Amino acid sequence: MKPVSVGIVGLGYWGPNWLRNFAAQEGCTLAWGCDLNVERVTKFSRQYPATRFTKNVTDMFGDKSLDAVVIATPTSSHFPLAKAALEAGKHVLVEKPMTGTSKEAEELVALAKKQGKQLLVDHTFAYTPAVQAIATMSHEKKFGDLLYFDSARINLGLIQKDTNVLWDLAIHDLTILAAIADLADVTEVLAIGSAHYGTHIEDGHLHLSFKNGFAAHIHASWLSPVKIRKTVIAGRKAMITYDDLEPSEKIRLYDKGIEHDTSKPDPFFPKYRSGDVLIPALPMKEALATEAKHFLECIRGKEKPIVSGEDGLKMVRILELANESLEQKKAVKTGF
Repeated sequence: MKPVSVGIVGLGYWGPNWLRNFAAQEGCTLAWGCDLNVERVTKFSRQYPATRFTKNVTDMFGDKSLDAVVIATPTSSHFPLAKAALEAGKHVLVEKPMTGTSKEAEELVALAKKQGKQLLVDHTFAYTPAVQAIATMSHEKKFGDLLYFDSARINLGLIQKDTNVLWDLAIHDLTILAAIADLADVTEVLAIGSAHYGTHIEDGHLHLSFKNGFAAHIHASWLSPVKIRKTVIAGRKAMITYDDLEPSEKIRLYDKGIEHDTSKPDPFFPKYRSGDVLIPALPMKEALATEAKHFLECIRGKEKPIVSGEDGLKMVRILELANESLEQKKAVKTGF
């Protein structure tokens, strides 16, 4: 089978990780690297002598032998770069958030469909062993009916000048949430937050209401003295915790809950159930390596995207509604 040729646009913070992972993939040729910074181009040219590097993205997109492009640049450039790549007939994997607006995301989804090309979005947590295990458990109904999702992603972080903390951090928790629930079922979005050092909120709370009564709450902050990355998912049959800072025992499944038969009056309600705790063994895999392989398999038609352009669009829409809620200081309906 002919190797899939891949080019990476953006060699700053995240791009070098993509270079390393695609260079290691079987059935893949790391054909191009592109960055506006000459020093980066020179540096990676030495590290990957078989790969062509350029400052001009049109050099890469003009290569008819190039199959796919990974876009690892600031969000503001995602739309024009992804659009140009798709128009040039390339498959595209773009960093999160997919675009700055849902209108742009819709245009990319339509263009990918028109061109017959794959459009994936890099929501990295979707490819971690822990989140994939949680998704499998949810699919197998291990939790039963979902009750709530509660997540905290806080630390003393880098305050961004061009975006707020929900777009920067809460998007990761939305990725975890999307592994167990369809964001298209969200009926209402409420966001509150505060800005102390800039024009965008640095500490924020995002609450999502779903059609079936399920609710999700996310706390994201750049202003915490401690780093916390913890999620609790409660279901009627079981509950689970996910602590991404744990080196090995990241998820714990609790056989805990409340026994309640609504068809019968029970004077002794509530009856609490407290059973075993299961700590599943998780494979030690780098999420980006899994994602790189998955992107190649999607291009070959062997797998369906875990995070498609449509999924990226839902995420951007939720974050747009969060911005609306912040501006209006009240909950907003989704209209999905």
